[in-house]
Amino acid sequence: MNELNRRTILAGTTALSAMALLPRAHAQTSAPAGLPARGEFVIRGAHVLSMDAGIGDLTSGDVHVRNGEIVAVAASVNAPNAQVIDGKGMICMPGFVETHWHHWTNVLRVFMRWDDPQKTYFPITFKYGPHYTPDTGYRSVRLGVCEALAAGITTTGNWCHNVRSPAYADAEIQAMLDMGIRGRFAYGNPVGLPNDKPIDLADIARAKKQWHGKDGMMMLAMNSRGVDNAFATSRGAIGPDMAKHEWAEIRKLELPITMHTSGIGGIKVLNDNGLLGPDVQLIHPLNTTPEEREALAKNKVYYSCSPIGEARRPAPIQFGEMLDAGVLMSLSIDHITTNDADMFKNMNVLATVSTQQLLRMKSKFTSKQMVEMATLGGAKDLKVDDKVGSLKPGKRADLILIRTTDVNIAPIGDPYDALVTFAQPGNVDTVVVDGRILRRGGKFVGIDQPKIMAEAMDEIEKLKSRAGS
Repeated sequence: MNELNRRTILAGTTALSAMALLPRAHAQTSAPAGLPARGEFVIRGAHVLSMDAGIGDLTSGDVHVRNGEIVAVAASVNAPNAQVIDGKGMICMPGFVETHWHHWTNVLRVFMRWDDPQKTYFPITFKYGPHYTPDTGYRSVRLGVCEALAAGITTTGNWCHNVRSPAYADAEIQAMLDMGIRGRFAYGNPVGLPNDKPIDLADIARAKKQWHGKDGMMMLAMNSRGVDNAFATSRGAIGPDMAKHEWAEIRKLELPITMHTSGIGGIKVLNDNGLLGPDVQLIHPLNTTPEEREALAKNKVYYSCSPIGEARRPAPIQFGEMLDAGVLMSLSIDHITTNDADMFKNMNVLATVSTQQLLRMKSKFTSKQMVEMATLGGAKDLKVDDKVGSLKPGKRADLILIRTTDVNIAPIGDPYDALVTFAQPGNVDTVVVDGRILRRGGKFVGIDQPKIMAEAMDEIEKLKSRAGS
């Protein structure tokens, strides 16, 4: 099981009395988190799943990393001066690249229940969102990234539809950088922004100049309000004229655009107004028509699928239809308020709910393709596949080691089937991001998990007070 689960967070309430002794994190000015230095190491004897067509898979292989870069992937690598990491009994693969996660909501998991309509996602986010401060965002992001890293996620798409000020945007971005994760920050409107008021385009331009490309780890995007009126009262909705204006300004900045499309007819509106393109990512493949899917494929639009949350919705996940239409796809967490940060579970749920659908598909889909969608597919969606998503010399070292000797997964047959069917975050032994070893032997390196959780609980109490609950 993932060590950062609901029980762990609730148990953290016992630490509140000691929080006054902890140094307070100031989101806007936080110093680097003291992450481990990049060095030189070689992983030896692992079952390497490179996700690179030229290298393929190695039942026993080595991966050599120096100063954050992969320098060799082969059956045997000569690296006499490198630190050796024993990969025997482990799968070595690219870290997961998830493409859509509302990190600002991470601290709200204590308020939510999936089975109580008054405490589900939209009522709770709409209630507490207006009371967020930069510190709330900073601490919430750190909590979620802590869970992400523990689960083998090395790149995250932080989809923030509650940017309340320039300082707030900076706080969430700084939190990601302080945690050492690679990511994209999708800048959105604050909760409660009137639908006729435009997003803060000037500050998106400022944020791009300040943060885009920072340390080679941070990308910027804009998340647009929907045009299909789905959840309009809590998430916002705009008409095509405002969408054309905002999207045109963002495209002048050469930033990508991402948007939820769980309602009906939104893709047709985008297509009729000439808004679709390869710089667009849409989220939640539900309620689309064959004509809309044809337009998506023609315009090379990516679709981000969040299987656990989508499986709870009344409309079926259109995974098979998207694949048959040639629509590009990636996987995402969405949020961890009534889900957890488990890409293994997402792959498993998508495979499970799609089994009958896949039997009727024109094209075949395998466990290997599912794992590729969760790694290289995500990197392509976020436009970072030149850096990560596969293990190949010249790319950055974002990789994970997964134990195959644990009782829930051993003995393994096909490694891809094992990952989709049996693996859990608790099997993730080692996590490397940009050459930094952030977890080893299932323990964090250079990241103070107890402090992160204590500060999150402290912020929850302050949020309760501000919201009057």
